[in-house]
Formats: sequence, C-alpha cells, structure tokens
Amino acid sequence: MSDSVPEPAGTAGSAVKDIVAGYSFTGPALDLGALLWDGRAVPEAQIRVPLGMLNRHGLVAGATGTGKTKTLQLIAEQLSAQGVPVFLADVKGDVSGISEPGEAGERVTARAGEVGQRWEAGGCPAEFYALGGIGHGVPVRATVTSFGPVLLSKVLQLNRTQEQSLGLVFHYADGKGLELVDLKDLRAVVAFLVSDEGRAELKGIGGLSAATAGVILRSLTAFEQQGASAFFGEPEFDTGELLRTADGLGVVSLLELSAVQDRPQLFSTFLMWLLADLYHDLPEVGDLDRPKLVFFFDEAHLLFSDASKAFLEAITQTVRLIRSKGVGVFFVTQTPKDVPAEVLGQLGNRVQHALRAFTPDDQKALRATVRTFPDSPYDLEEVLTALGTGEAVVTVLSENGAPTPVAATRLRAPESLMGPLDPAALDAAVTGSALYGRYAEAVDRESAFERLAARGAEGSGREPGPGPGPGPGPESGSGSGPGPGGEPSGSGSASDRESARGKGAAAGRADPSLVEQVVGSGVFKSLARSVGTQLGREISRSLFGTARRR
Repeated sequence: MSDSVPEPAGTAGSAVKDIVAGYSFTGPALDLGALLWDGRAVPEAQIRVPLGMLNRHGLVAGATGTGKTKTLQLIAEQLSAQGVPVFLADVKGDVSGISEPGEAGERVTARAGEVGQRWEAGGCPAEFYALGGIGHGVPVRATVTSFGPVLLSKVLQLNRTQEQSLGLVFHYADGKGLELVDLKDLRAVVAFLVSDEGRAELKGIGGLSAATAGVILRSLTAFEQQGASAFFGEPEFDTGELLRTADGLGVVSLLELSAVQDRPQLFSTFLMWLLADLYHDLPEVGDLDRPKLVFFFDEAHLLFSDASKAFLEAITQTVRLIRSKGVGVFFVTQTPKDVPAEVLGQLGNRVQHALRAFTPDDQKALRATVRTFPDSPYDLEEVLTALGTGEAVVTVLSENGAPTPVAATRLRAPESLMGPLDPAALDAAVTGSALYGRYAEAVDRESAFERLAARGAEGSGREPGPGPGPGPGPESGSGSGPGPGGEPSGSGSASDRESARGKGAAAGRADPSLVEQVVGSGVFKSLARSVGTQLGREISRSLFGTARRR
C-alpha cells in the first residue's frame, strides 16, 4: 500500500492494503472512484478497471435512483477519451447531455474533492439515433430478413411451435431469394405457404398449418397497429456505424428509447438485433489492448423476461463469443437475479449500486446478490443497503484476468452534462449529422411483396396494383381471422370489410379469413410456376437467425 494512504489499524489495515494492491494496474485503465472505508472516501486509494478487460463484459445494477445512469455516463466518457466507441441505450432520454461539457457546481466540486478527481468539463463526440425515427435521432431500421425468425418470434410473443413454423417461412424465403424487407413481405409469404398453390412447398419439411399461419398473421396485425411498421424497412442501419471514432475519440452512439419505452419487448429485442448483427459481421480479433466497442444493454431484464430456452441459449452463446470480436457488453438492470446464471457467469466486471430491502422479496434478492460476489471483509448485506447515490460495490477483472477484491466505492462525477440536451440543440445535432441523409428517408423498393404482386398481375392479365395491405386488426370478439384453434372468430366489422374490399377483395363476396384476404388478392396466382427461380443467393444466418446481405 502506498505510504500516502492512511492505514487503519489491525485487520482493517490489512484489508485496505489488499484492496489497494488489487487495483494497482500498470496499463491503461478507467478511474471509477475512491475506496470507501468506514463511511469515508480514501482518495489516495483509486478503484479502477483495466481498459483491456472491458471486452470481458460487465454488469451495472442497483435500485432506481441510485446512480446507474451517471455510472454509465462516467464509464462512457472515459472510454471515448481512450478512443473506444460506445453504444448507449437512452431509455429515459436523459443521457444526451454527454455530448456537451458539464456544469461546475457545489455538488460536483465536493464530489471531486472527496474522490481525488481533477474534474474538468468536457463533452464527447456523439451520434443520436431513434428506432424507426420515432423520437430525436437518425432513424434505425432493420429489414425483416436480417432481423430473423428468432428475434421476430420474441417480439410477436409466439410460442415454441409457432417460432419453429416462422423459421420455416424464413427458410423458404431465403432459399427462393424472396427478400423480406418489411412486414407486408412477410405477410405475403406466410399467406402463400398455406394457399392451394404454396401448401406443397413446405410439405417435405413439416409444412405450415392454416391455424399457425393465422396466429402469425394476427400477431403481425397487432404488431403493426402498435406502429411497428416504422421499425422495419430500408435503408437498413449498418451496425458498423457504431464503431466510429472522431479525431482520436470514440464516438458515443445514443439510441433514444423514451418515445418507445412503452414497448419494452420491441426495443429490448431490437437492441439484441444490433448486438447479434455486430457478432455476425465482425471478424475474430482475440484479446486486444482495448475493445473495438463497448455496448451498454440498458433495462436488460426486459430481454430475458418470458424468453424461450432457445432464445436464452442464443443470448448466452452470443455473449460468450462476441468477446473474441473485440466487443464488450455491459448489462444494466436492478439486481443480478434479473440476468440468467449462464450469462451472469460471463460478466467479470461488476458495479453494484444500492439495493433496497423493504419487503421479503427485496431481502431475498439482496441475499442472492451478496452470494454473487467473491469473499470480502465487508458485511455486504449491510453495505449494499447503506450505499448512497453515486456509491457502489465494485469488483472487476485484473490485468491477468483474476477478480479484484470487492471494494465499496464512491464514484467520480461525470465531466459531461448530467441531464438531457436542449431539444433544439439535439435536433440540430441530428439533422447536421453526416448519417442523416443516408438514413432519414424510408425507401420502399421492390421486394418479395411487389415481385409477387407483379407476377400475379401478369398471370391474371390485369394491371399491377398495390396488392393486399395489412389485414384488419383484431377487434374484441369480432376479428375476421381464424381464432387460436384455426377457426374463424367472427365476420369482422363493417370497416374491416370495407378495408378488405379496398385491398382487392371482390365486391359482394363474403368476408374471407385473414389468410384468404392475402391469398385471394391474385398476388400468388403465378407464384407456383416460378418458385424454382432464384432471385438471390440463399442467406446464411447466425445464432439468432439474423442475416445480412451486403
């Protein structure tokens, strides 16, 4: 222990000495804060995390209001200063200030003095994104083809059998070169595969039942009614944009989610698509002296909630393997129990903010959290409930890959603006971005739906029309699609019938089922004659079924 560190007497002095030695790294490292001992900060004893170990993943956890967001900001701005790009999901819209210098004040000055920090205001180069352009940011979209069947099944809340059937649909579309750019493309192919012309196409590999197709189509309809169509289409976001630097500084990519935070299944799964796409595209690089990207996965519990076994296995394997691509992943949530054990075991860097123990469930979660830490001289149950805002219990991986001693830590203050950017300044940053012109305007080019519609028109001798759009939304007790068991659940409302007629249903005809509405439009009349034509090479897919044609 350094002679400048005041050493408590007896056993306590030995413990402090061991902690200080455990964080004395020789290479570049991020400064988290100062050791807390007996309720006071020891500024001479700095708690740090080696830069080269940040691809070993991590966890930032703690109850609401304990300072997790400021911890993310603190780590992100130091990574940027070291030339490492960062991805942050801004769920509440309050991290955008990272692009502007912070404001000095009494609280900042006091915190800096307590932890031995030379605080200097400074911002980071930043890009602002928004899912589908909903919110303040460059629009982020994915094609249905690249999103893949596993992730789409998660957001559609399909069961395992339905997920497997959707996988067959993607397999068929991939093999026939039918590009699924947006949701209407997927709707068209699903409907074809249960039509008279298309039913035989999947017969050799299990087929697609009308009942399952009805469930998938109704789920797509409900999904579209939530505004999800905006998230799927082109131009598709290139996740390579997340790896950018500017003047030697890592660019901080902020995905604003405040406008879609009421759709947690959607945005959490979209975050997984970004990560899976990076895994799919990046080359193996092994262990680097610094990560190529650090990815903060906020509200991580939403990703794991109600996830299928296959989905969890894919997450576990992706997290395990993406380390060798130079990407570090930090999951951000309230307690470690929100993260499955198979994933938690891969998170070597831990920053645990305060936990509350007001109820028996809280106390159980607290005890479970304590058991995930290495042995330490602290009474962690007591410490974790007594930590103040901006304080945390830390253990990270040392430069040789071994866990460091557990250290209660008073964290440093971020040097960028702690709060949201002014809306006018944010909008100016978005429209002034070089990426805005590339992604701002949605493009609806010819894809599976349009190609099938054109062929159907040729086969019937009529002019190509717009073809079928989304089917009617499910009304309470009167949806026109098949029910869960595949039987019709009602005749549909008058507005539904009018919509169906406007999208190609013959006048005077009884309302068809949801599948029949799509199939009966004439789109598929000649498809059976052309299923052998390859419109593009077959797509290879990753663990999550994601794919990319470039």
